Amino acid sequence: MPAERLSMRKIREVLRLSWGGGLSPRAVARSCGMGRTTVREYLQRATRAGLSWPLPEGLPDSELEALLFPPVSACNAPRPLPDWQHLHEELRRKGVTLFLLWEEYKAAHPEGYEYSRFCERYRQWAGTLPVWMRQDHKAGEKLFVDYAGMTMPVVNRETGEVRQAQIFVATLGASNYTYTEATWTQTLPDFIASHVRAFEFFGGVPELVVPDNLRSAVSRSCRYDPDANPTYAEMAAHYGTAIVPARVDKPRDKAKVEAGVLGVERRILAKLRNRTFFSLTELNQAIAALLKEYNRRPFQKLEGSRHSLFEKLDQPALKPLPGTRYEYAQWLKARVNLDYHVCADDHYYSVPYRLCKQEVHVRLTDTVVEVFHNGQRVASHFRSHKKHHHTTLKQHMPENHRVHAEWTPERIVRWVGRAGEATAEMVERIMASRPHPQQGFRACMGIKRLGETYGQDRLEAACQRALDIQSPSYKSVKSILEKGLDRKPLTTKTTSAPTIQHENVRGADYYQPNPTKGEDTPCSSTPPWTDYAN
Repeated sequence: MPAERLSMRKIREVLRLSWGGGLSPRAVARSCGMGRTTVREYLQRATRAGLSWPLPEGLPDSELEALLFPPVSACNAPRPLPDWQHLHEELRRKGVTLFLLWEEYKAAHPEGYEYSRFCERYRQWAGTLPVWMRQDHKAGEKLFVDYAGMTMPVVNRETGEVRQAQIFVATLGASNYTYTEATWTQTLPDFIASHVRAFEFFGGVPELVVPDNLRSAVSRSCRYDPDANPTYAEMAAHYGTAIVPARVDKPRDKAKVEAGVLGVERRILAKLRNRTFFSLTELNQAIAALLKEYNRRPFQKLEGSRHSLFEKLDQPALKPLPGTRYEYAQWLKARVNLDYHVCADDHYYSVPYRLCKQEVHVRLTDTVVEVFHNGQRVASHFRSHKKHHHTTLKQHMPENHRVHAEWTPERIVRWVGRAGEATAEMVERIMASRPHPQQGFRACMGIKRLGETYGQDRLEAACQRALDIQSPSYKSVKSILEKGLDRKPLTTKTTSAPTIQHENVRGADYYQPNPTKGEDTPCSSTPPWTDYAN
């Protein structure tokens, strides 16, 4: 059945239910599966055509269509067309809808198009635009971020080594205003730093940031509920924005930045292809110069440029920047050991002893290490870069250095030292070598596990060997067991040192027994320091 016949059947049904059945436009719309505005328009057209219910018997669909939709030539004057580009830009403003724009259009042109025809004509005009221009994004709402597929080579001036720089791209949804820069990697520190510089370039912060599902942005990919990286989420909270990752394998979710990446590759990177750069700073300076030209380049199918639209739409709608820059912080999960310390970047930091064996979150910046439990900060330390050392606060320690009522240094010695006397002595020496005995608990636990792996007899032999060579440490015992030295006898090689020939070294012959005093005295009465004085 032709589409117009089906349309006429629906119109007849609308007239029947409205005029014949007395239903409200809302009920008619629900019954016929169309909008209330469309129902009202059909009723208005039927009223203007002088129709009533029931319709004249035998009225064909073609005549009904002619009455309801008279040809344009039958109208007294052509209807004025709206400024579609102006409407398209206005739709990106907050709170502006197509219905509001139609009401303003009808107020200025009462003889203009009705709402349904108005929407149809607008969609026809918008269909001539590229896909990335058709998307309706509110001013200041979304910032799309991604990395370009192209990279840029940077040459080390001294060694000649060539390193590929990654290209970060960020595009605002409403104006397509773009920021781009080169970084060495796509890892989290570079990714976060690029966001910070992008916000400063735009002079404000959008409501939402839409990244791709790269590892630096999303810690767990999911089509419906992805998890943002904790550091990325903290950065967003600092700037008062939200992270909404694009869905996996849905490029239309980030069509804006896809178009922005394409523009950056064609208008910026391609122009730099024959230049040689010797530093990242030099490359970014060249990119910045071409980026300004790219943002001011006029649109082909719209009036203005990215820069002019940015000043008109996005810039006034962006949130202000916070008073301070975001300081990069890395988040880790850790479990508190028996010595009430957590390991972060190969350094051990104390936490309140009551948190032993609890899982905590550690936040590391360049200067500070913070520990959180159940969302509450429980410890804060200045960051130390000394590997395998301890930072301990006295307030974190229980009375008498007790980690737990049942875990004391004496019990650790008894528990680990079951393998033998050498093992117990090893444990005692390890704890005695630390400022606080509890700091040695971790090493003692490691020795206990070595006994579980290699057996108690071998552990005892390895501890004895480590004590004999004056190396009482976990690493020494582990090395002895791994190399099987505990099964070999300890041999000591004695070698006579070569005789040193020097004028100030007299040797054993210089001294002779004194028969009167029974002492070894120099054969010369000259004091030995006389030679040095001369």
